[in-house]
Amino acid sequence: MQNYLPACKVVSTHGVRGEMKALPLCDGAAFLAKFKRLFAGADGSGEVRVLGVRAQGNTILLRLEGIGDMDAARAQVGRTYYFAKADARLPKGRYFIDDLLGCQVVDADSGREYGTLTAVDHPAAQDIYTVTDAQGETHMLPAVPEFVRSIEPENRRITVTPIDGMFTEAVNGDKE
Repeated sequence: MQNYLPACKVVSTHGVRGEMKALPLCDGAAFLAKFKRLFAGADGSGEVRVLGVRAQGNTILLRLEGIGDMDAARAQVGRTYYFAKADARLPKGRYFIDDLLGCQVVDADSGREYGTLTAVDHPAAQDIYTVTDAQGETHMLPAVPEFVRSIEPENRRITVTPIDGMFTEAVNGDKE
């Protein structure tokens, strides 16, 4: 698990006073606006104070201390800024994807291990978890309360109640 996560990537300048247009790499402008500081390095180096964040379509407009004109903003194009996970306050039941990756996925009733959570995608209304089993096969699991009983990132464990066929292995070409 990382202590610093990507917040945004600067893609261009905006105006002449150092404001920058950036792609959000987190939950968006409202989430990012809660931070008082960002970091230029993924290791927490290069701390800089946030002066302003606002939404503009699918991007954000970002103002940072020390970047006061277009030339200074232009020098930031291509740079990714990070936030400290310790600075974030997530609502109850919400987790950083980084904290979920690598968790063991186990059956709530039998304790059977299905594999490790290796990816989280968000193609529609809910997330889809990709679980990779010991044989390297991948299984898709909708991250909805009907299937995900509990998430315990501190114990590196996700407890699930899958339906028949969700985690079955092929035997001689047939499903069990």
